[in-house]
Amino acid sequence: MSPECSRVLDSLGQPLPPELAAHVASCAECRALMESFGALEGLPAPAAKAPSAAPALESVRTQALEELAAHPKATPWWHEVLVLIGVYVSMTLLGGLGFTRVGLFLNSAPLGVVVGLAVLVGLAMVGGAVVALAPTRQVAWGLVGTSTAVVALSVVLGGSGLAVRSFLAGAIGCARTHMLLSALPLLAALVMLRRSAYQPARAVAAGLSAGAVGLLLLHVHCPDGSAPHLMASHVGPWLLLGGLALLVRSRIPTHTHAP
Repeated sequence: MSPECSRVLDSLGQPLPPELAAHVASCAECRALMESFGALEGLPAPAAKAPSAAPALESVRTQALEELAAHPKATPWWHEVLVLIGVYVSMTLLGGLGFTRVGLFLNSAPLGVVVGLAVLVGLAMVGGAVVALAPTRQVAWGLVGTSTAVVALSVVLGGSGLAVRSFLAGAIGCARTHMLLSALPLLAALVMLRRSAYQPARAVAAGLSAGAVGLLLLHVHCPDGSAPHLMASHVGPWLLLGGLALLVRSRIPTHTHAP
């Protein structure tokens, strides 16, 4: 716990000098403490229980001191992004090894298109993780929606146009593979999301970034490049994972309520 944090705790209930106010603005723990203290001060106290207010505030102060002593320095938010991306990369490598038995690179589109789309999906994977976990108060729906539309249209329009199986058989096989490959990344993303306040756009971004694992592997492996197949079996499950992340995140408890 830094000296500034101790001074903030000692100044609870009093006007903060400019240097401490600047520290609170840059310190997540102190900011959360001040917000909690302000909420407690705003609660109406019954007259019969007025004498118990001071012990209650002292208990809050004690708990805050213990928490700051146990975690004197907050873990940088990008550490969690690196962990999540590590899960994505590991699952991508495992899926790629599984596909090598039947051929990993079966997409018959031009090599430049295949590589370009793979890079685009990879950027969506990393960018979605950053958007989902970055410490911002609000995530813009416009950013998430525009990025999603660009990736979806690029995957569909960048297909080879070659249909190698019946629509139903190809749709079932690729959709099932997509969901299986993205299950573990989605679980990891949901665990990370519990560490911040619930935001719908943040949850959708996390689900799409996790689903990009399956989308990337199917993009390079699937030989069927017809637009109906790509829309129903590649892009469709990817969008479904974004909606699934939103649904599940709205129903699981939040571990912390940081921005």
